[in-house]
Amino acid sequence: MNELDLLDRSAQAMSLQRDLLDLAARNVAAAQASSPGHPYARLVADIARPDDDDADDAGAQPITGVHREPGTGDPLAELIAVLDAQRAYESDATLFDTGKRIAERTLDVERA
Repeated sequence: MNELDLLDRSAQAMSLQRDLLDLAARNVAAAQASSPGHPYARLVADIARPDDDDADDAGAQPITGVHREPGTGDPLAELIAVLDAQRAYESDATLFDTGKRIAERTLDVERA
């Protein structure tokens, strides 16, 4: 793995987390709008899993679809999912920044 692979994988992971954050935000809104007589359909992402043969080259896997599950009606549980997605996105952004700094330093060394 080189610096550019690190940048590519972290960018893919950030994109995945952004999509998951969008779904979680939708679920928060649906949970807040639901009532005992009118439950909501919680959206859950289907994420592709890498094959065993491609495990060494597996970056962030794309969302292959979305399915609906009955919601619990608990906005707090949905907010926790939002926080989880946000933390994962921030972690991927930090990894991207680290990869960017490594690439910049590599270029500086090659120039010298």
